[in-house]
Amino acid sequence: QVELVESGGGSVQSGGSLTLFCATSGTTFTANTMGWYRQAPGKQRELCAVITTGAGTDYADSVLGRFTISRGSAKNTVYLSMSSLKPEDTAVYYCYVHGREETTGTVYDSWGRGTQVTVSS
Repeated sequence: QVELVESGGGSVQSGGSLTLFCATSGTTFTANTMGWYRQAPGKQRELCAVITTGAGTDYADSVLGRFTISRGSAKNTVYLSMSSLKPEDTAVYYCYVHGREETTGTVYDSWGRGTQVTVSS
């Protein structure tokens, strides 16, 4: 079983910055791909950014140039650095992982519980 825990959410004014952090449990688990999704009120969950084991990244057009995804120094950790935040960025942000249990080879897709980001105008 893989557990994801997010932190770093909060309330900021337009133009402000926040950095989200996510860590996965399990010493025998390898996260091949990690990403950040978000879900605003009344909208479907959407992908914000993703990073692979090769450090390749992909961003939604709405956050490109403002958000940066990066892996942490610790195993199976990821950051989402957000700047120039806008009210439309207000949402619950979820950490996502696609990886493999190293001993058995079992593949997992897991989501965190989410952290609230609120941007005021």
